[in-house]
Amino acid sequence: MTTKSNSLKINTNKKFEIIDITSKINESIDIEEGIISIFSKHSTSAIVVNENERGLLKDFESTLDNLITDKFSYQHDRIDNNARSHLKSFLLSSSECLPIKNGRLDLGTWQSVFFIELDGPRANRTVTLTMVGE
Repeated sequence: MTTKSNSLKINTNKKFEIIDITSKINESIDIEEGIISIFSKHSTSAIVVNENERGLLKDFESTLDNLITDKFSYQHDRIDNNARSHLKSFLLSSSECLPIKNGRLDLGTWQSVFFIELDGPRANRTVTLTMVGE
């Protein structure tokens, strides 16, 4: 059993952005079989697995905006005016743990891995990849 680690740097261009990082992860995989932990090192971003379909991605953004709106005065905004980004991150996840098979992510037919920017634009967002296997 071996453990390997790598990281991705991601630049974002919008306040809210969904970036498919599946191919970048597959390029970074350095084992044949095992598992990979995909972890965003930022509290205003997320890692999710879902379908890469334009309408669904727009629906996802709209749903988050409807759940956490501008209608309220958030206490965290007194510090740095990004409470909505942090609250959305609470609903999502900062990581995913996925299987690796034949040196690639073993995803379902329609699944992709996404980095979700909730407080952009930002430069050099870091996603840590930790692989365990052979």
